[in-house]
Parts: sequence; C-alpha cells; structure tokens
Amino acid sequence: MIKDIILNLEHDKSRDSVRDYAISLAGAFNAHLTGMAFADGTNNLVSLMAELSSARIADLLATEQEVARNAIERYDAAVKGRLSSVEHRLVMQSFVGAPAAFSAMARRYDLSVIMQSGNEKWFNNDKIIEATLFDSGRPVIVVPYILTEEFTLSRIVCCWDGSRAAARAINDALPLLKKSKAVELLIAANGKTAEEQVNRGVEISSHLNRHGVRVEVEIVQAEDIDVTNAILSRVADSSASMIVMGGYGHSRLREFILGGATRGVLATMTVPVFISH
Repeated sequence: MIKDIILNLEHDKSRDSVRDYAISLAGAFNAHLTGMAFADGTNNLVSLMAELSSARIADLLATEQEVARNAIERYDAAVKGRLSSVEHRLVMQSFVGAPAAFSAMARRYDLSVIMQSGNEKWFNNDKIIEATLFDSGRPVIVVPYILTEEFTLSRIVCCWDGSRAAARAINDALPLLKKSKAVELLIAANGKTAEEQVNRGVEISSHLNRHGVRVEVEIVQAEDIDVTNAILSRVADSSASMIVMGGYGHSRLREFILGGATRGVLATMTVPVFISH
C-alpha cells in the first residue's frame, strides 16, 4: 500500500503542478504527504564564492531562503482542507546537498514525487531524481513539467524486458496497477530477444492476474536505439496516463548516471513515469 509520500517542492510558482499532482495522488490512497523544500544555497554557491563578495553571497542566500519559504506557504495553502495528514519540511542547509538529503529522507517513505527538469538550466532536478532512484531504495514518480492534470489512472503502460529492474518496478507499482482502469505490458522486441521476452511477458502477466490485475500484452519491434521512441509512441497511441519502468544506470566513480533508455524517456515524457531501481 502507498501510505507515505514525499514531495520535492518547487521554488518557482509556475511549476506547482507537481504539488497538485502529489496532493491528488495522496488523496487517492488516503496517504500522508510531506512537502520538502530546500534553501540549500551554500552548496550551490561554493564554486562561485571566490568570485562573489560576501555581501552578494548573503543576498543570494537570503533570496533562496525566501523563495523556499514561499514554496512552503503555497504548499500549506494548497493542502488545507484536501488531506487529513500532511506536513512540511524546510531544509535551510543540508551540508551534503539537496540530492543526497532528499534521497536519504525518501528511504522513510513509500514513494517520492519529483518534477522533471525543465528546458531552463535553473529548473534542473536530474541530480535529485538520480540520487533518489539509485540511493533511496524506494520508487519515484517523475512528473512532466508540461503536465497540468491531477493524478489519474486511465491506462498504465508497463515496460517489460524481463530484467530485475523491470520486475522491481512492476512489483512496486502494484497498488497503482490495481487502481488503474487498464494495464498494458509493453514489450519492445527485436530479432535476438523477441521469443524470450514474449515468454517472460506471458509469465509476468499470469503473475499480475493472480493479484487481480488484468493485463493486455503489446509487442512492438524496436532495436535498442529505438526503445525510447517505441515506448513514447505507444503511450501516445494508447492515451496512457502513466508509464511504469525499471530505472537503469551506469556506475561513474561512486555515483550512478541514468542509462540511455531511462534518460530518454525522462527527458521527453508527456505523462508521469513511475520508476524503480
């Protein structure tokens, strides 16, 4: 069950649609919702401190703290009367940075909700998404910055390739799958793996049926470099309201970076993506 959700609050009012999505999601599951805002400017300004005066740094930190407080105020106003169990957290300085702090906090929740990075460089949540996906041990819903609708589950497209990450994502998403009006298992097959993937798809469909989830299996032909386009095309054609997929990554020193298909979907998605690692 989903009973505890944490939301990364956006500083900019124009991106508050992720807040409204999280509120409606929490309402659908009668879940507790925590809104978390960071005024973590010290970490962001380290590289600039040699170039800026102490007065300028103080002004920038004060501005960041003010916009974080404003985000908390908008959150408190938005949840009033809509949810019975809510809280907010304002982090003035985390020392380890917002991505690490948020991912550590997310370990104590069932699910995190984070907005997709925007086209503008100052709306960049990639590090928070990566840290939460690979370090929290919990699933994440990434909400498109273009989304204006609240939470709905008309059709979920589950990406299936038989991997550990895909299995984890589908298992974590079971509460959502059970609520959805329709669930589709999407297999992007090619000449080398088609038969094996189809067999695994039949088996995972039987498993989901035992949980009361009726699944439609859809097989599309797509080579590795075309997987992202195949997923997004199918989502558009089927008017899906959510994607469920495993989160893949590559180790880089002590960090993980998103793999090609995962990064491609998160960069160009038009519906929320439920993702697990």
